[in-house]
Amino acid sequence: MGTDPVTNTSVAIIDARQWQNQFDLKSGAKSDLTSDAIRLMRDTLARHPYPGDLEGGSNRWVTETALDLLETYQPDFILLTYAEQYFTSRVANLTEEEKALIMLELRLEVETFIDRSGVTPIIVGRGGVMPTQGFIDISSLDGLGVAPHWSARYAGIHEPTPRDLDWLQNHPQVARVVAKESYQRLFREEPQEPEIFSDYLLVAQPGYAFKALGCTMRKPAMVPAAGPELPCLGPDEPVAELTGIRQVIDTGLRQGKRMALILLEGVGVEDFPWSFAPCTNTLDWFCYEPGDAQLLAITSGRHRLHEYPPGYLFYVREHRNNLYPLSGYFKALPGGTIGDDYLGRSIAVGNKSMAMHMVAGADLCIECFSRNHFNQGTLGVVHRHDKF
Repeated sequence: MGTDPVTNTSVAIIDARQWQNQFDLKSGAKSDLTSDAIRLMRDTLARHPYPGDLEGGSNRWVTETALDLLETYQPDFILLTYAEQYFTSRVANLTEEEKALIMLELRLEVETFIDRSGVTPIIVGRGGVMPTQGFIDISSLDGLGVAPHWSARYAGIHEPTPRDLDWLQNHPQVARVVAKESYQRLFREEPQEPEIFSDYLLVAQPGYAFKALGCTMRKPAMVPAAGPELPCLGPDEPVAELTGIRQVIDTGLRQGKRMALILLEGVGVEDFPWSFAPCTNTLDWFCYEPGDAQLLAITSGRHRLHEYPPGYLFYVREHRNNLYPLSGYFKALPGGTIGDDYLGRSIAVGNKSMAMHMVAGADLCIECFSRNHFNQGTLGVVHRHDKF
């Protein structure tokens, strides 16, 4: 007997309150596939419209949506991302009172989910933010400077001239200029697309951000602090580094526990609202920003910067028939993540666009469908249809 093709067909459903549209996640083509999982996803999205990144209530939306899926799908692995406090702090300078209030609300949402679900949680802050000190403009160099909008502290320079390198190496706000061969060796894994790598990786001093090709986001009031340690609250022994979080989840699942990995955006060691053990956020001199590479290190248990290196030539991947058009700069589903490897049921819910359905590997994924804080609804993705 052959394998049912529905089992491994990823289906995306966009819910804009008044209507829903369904697509094949890989090709972006309209889809009329039906399954129990798709019907469950459609009903769940209809019950939980996204309030918006900056309107308040988006963390509560994560809790309520996840609890709904917990009841209807009964998963044993849950990944949640709470990001309202990150979005708010990125675009506005909050007073101490405003920051304290939003952190209190965050704590209440997380504790509500844990209390009502009965899960064994591991809670990780993905790093704090700090006031923007200034910008390093690399757009007028002779070489091509690339600073994608999800990164602040890292950028790349392609085909630089000696004049470019001299300017960068003597710039007071540039902390490091690292040759390609050096940072590729640091991450060990063989790059699948060497043509996208920058010739040099640029590292800004804390608080500074690069301006170059690819910068399309709103001007940030705060930027990621890129701290060397993350706050981590786990069920047992402290986790030494972010690649060890995966093992804690796997061990709990093997023991028959319902495990929840709860990620807090924009929360560092200074803001974490519980007692915690520090978890290293570095590999040698490299310090993770709260981006895709950090998420993959957490969910796969290994360093994977080569798949999405800072400052890469993203337009090299742009073709007429691009795969995964709803998934930002992802052009393939990353394998080897917790949900991808786990044989039981799994879900991911979060108010972080694109991240949830690509880095968790979960059967059912729900996230906000927002771009640059413009609310376009919700996105639900069904990766597996066969676990009912």
